[in-house]
Amino acid sequence: MGIFQSIIEWVLNLGAAVFVPIIIFILGLIAKMPLKKAFTSALTLGIAFTGMNMLIGFMSNAVTPATEALATNTGISLPAIDLGWTAAASITWSWVYAFVFFAVQIGINIIMLSLNWTKTLNVDMWNVWGKALTAYLVYFVSGKLWAGFVAAGIQIILELKMGDMFQKHVEDLTGIPLVTVTHPMNLSAVLMLPVNKLMDYIPFLNKKADTNSLRKRIGIFSENSVMGFLIGFFLALGSAYSVSDALNLGVQVGTAMTLFPMVSKLFMQSLSPLSDAMSDFMKERFKDREVYIGLDWPVLGGRSEVWVTLIIIVPIFIAYSLILPGSTVLPIASVLNYSIAVGGLLLTGGNLFRMIILGIIFSPVYVYGSAYLAPILTGLAKSTGAVDVPKDGLISWASIELPELRIFLAEAFNGQVWAIIATLVFIVLFVWLYKVMNSAKIPSERYEAIEK
Repeated sequence: MGIFQSIIEWVLNLGAAVFVPIIIFILGLIAKMPLKKAFTSALTLGIAFTGMNMLIGFMSNAVTPATEALATNTGISLPAIDLGWTAAASITWSWVYAFVFFAVQIGINIIMLSLNWTKTLNVDMWNVWGKALTAYLVYFVSGKLWAGFVAAGIQIILELKMGDMFQKHVEDLTGIPLVTVTHPMNLSAVLMLPVNKLMDYIPFLNKKADTNSLRKRIGIFSENSVMGFLIGFFLALGSAYSVSDALNLGVQVGTAMTLFPMVSKLFMQSLSPLSDAMSDFMKERFKDREVYIGLDWPVLGGRSEVWVTLIIIVPIFIAYSLILPGSTVLPIASVLNYSIAVGGLLLTGGNLFRMIILGIIFSPVYVYGSAYLAPILTGLAKSTGAVDVPKDGLISWASIELPELRIFLAEAFNGQVWAIIATLVFIVLFVWLYKVMNSAKIPSERYEAIEK
């Protein structure tokens, strides 16, 4: 176990930009890609992840001071410190059982592929820690270690089936064949589905409203650079920035939003050759059988609807954390709530108006999810010594991914009847979403059909 853990730690220390391309390189060789082509594809993927993460970091570093200022101006303080996902990941990896979930994820994936229960091969091993976090949360609340493993297994299965149902929509949004997204944040679409269905009855929300279609209606104001500049500028003014500082933040956000689509093209350039090779490989061995490559969410980072939604929701997210009773976490380190934006993108096909409405309605889920998580993450940090926690202090993750299902599972295994019912309702909604997304037209056709 010690040797295995040391190997895994060494691989993880390489970072996702190296770790995932290594897996892609191996898959390419298995699919009989020429060595040079497999290496070039893997290297380009590493560059794409690095470029996208650099831009995400640039955007976060630009926006975070404005959100801090916005929160400080209210004069309200909350007891739990938001350390973001990076701290949550570091703390989770320090749990003694965390590394076992590599085997759990791989084992379940292989079984489901072998039995043709899924078409998705999840190569996003970097985010295995998310399954370990679910397991620890359930274990902490219920006191049952086996329950933690069962809960993590349920999450893995849902992620694979999610990869299946979203694949054609991911392909249409990105242009990358046979690639899907298996990140658990996209399960936010499960609770959003009923509200999105209700919006089908509102004529205004049934028109195509991604940034490309808006360009025809509002011209220059729909350009990524202009939208980014205006959103950053007004966010800064709302945070009591000087005009010169507001102009600078506007330019920074505009810069990021201009570069996101450019970097996203590298994902297509790197993954398209692998998709073709994998398709040929599977056709040789299994008639009419496809395998989708499950990746992390940044493959969708080129869609400007994600970033517009993220920044518009920032002041709303902060406002909820300040006014809702029972809130304990002020979102600073993780104020950009990717779960709502990326899940909303896939559910609505990039309808910007629907995405923003869903963000406004569902932000409280994360306010209470992070409040619930605070004592648990604090306890894990103290028991492992992974993060220094002030005496009597609390730490959390404001935009924790999949808060609803994690809480439902934890309390269900703790014997709470309401949580058992809530878990069953979530599964029923997931099945509904699965049917809807499999039968739905791809985003580029969806709203034209509704309008007709």
